[in-house]
Amino acid sequence: MDRKVTIVGAGFVGATAAQRIAEKQLADVVMLDILEGMAKGKALDMSESSPWVGFNTRISAGQDYALSADSDVVVITAGIARKPGMSREDLAATNIKIIKEIIQPIVKYSPQAILIIVTNPLDVTAYVAKQVSGWPRERVLGQSGALDSSRFRTFIAQELDVAPQDVQGLVMGGHSDVGMIPLASHTSVAGIPVSELLDRATIERLIERTKRGGTEIVQLLEKGSAYYAPSAAITAMVESILLDQKRIISSSVYLEGEYGLRDLYLDVPVKLGRRGLEEIIEIKLSTPEHEALQQAAGRIRQTLDKLQL
Repeated sequence: MDRKVTIVGAGFVGATAAQRIAEKQLADVVMLDILEGMAKGKALDMSESSPWVGFNTRISAGQDYALSADSDVVVITAGIARKPGMSREDLAATNIKIIKEIIQPIVKYSPQAILIIVTNPLDVTAYVAKQVSGWPRERVLGQSGALDSSRFRTFIAQELDVAPQDVQGLVMGGHSDVGMIPLASHTSVAGIPVSELLDRATIERLIERTKRGGTEIVQLLEKGSAYYAPSAAITAMVESILLDQKRIISSSVYLEGEYGLRDLYLDVPVKLGRRGLEEIIEIKLSTPEHEALQQAAGRIRQTLDKLQL
């Protein structure tokens, strides 16, 4: 296949994303990890499933970044995961160092690639990735909005007992329990505003559950964090980019004045196509929603300033 996706980090998120991308035959997949044997073992195991699943994309793995040469998309999932009691921000120092080490060889071997950052704290690591790579904002994206929106849509679908694909829900802001902004005002079920289907108390309960969606899973697992939903969100973004679908997917992107904000990454609705970020959609927000977005931006700015980024 003439399309290629490299995933840096062959843990649960990275490997599951690799499997989804390969099975959908979106691209050949390369998994890179410092634990070379683990990455190669997972790649071989996935490949051996192909006769039954019915895909013929190639899955390879290793430690050498030369394997990633000329990738169309590079997904970075490498980094330490949250444990119970940890916030995403607690991961900052270690994961920023990891991101810096990864970006340099990626730039060397795939100078025209589009980056999708998954490593937490995502709004910070995406900012670092853009700084280190020197790439335009169109080619450095964060995955968080796609994941958070998926959680919001799932909870609404379960509450109403309807098909999840009929729920359209939007989440903006930061990828944190306090910075996330699920927007009920821009959420519908088969075109019907969710406010006509659920009372305000129920909607607020689902909003709060969405904000703590990742934390809920971390607490349930006790060891590790979510990977099925994150890998599905990654795959949706990769598919829209590689196939030039131009889907509107909430993603963490570098703002240059949109929503009155600049010089930081936040989740906003964007159009994703072959060039990566093709358009930032600026929607009308209520006064409380606008204030919440400003507060989310302020928290991220504080983290960037604290880390001297």
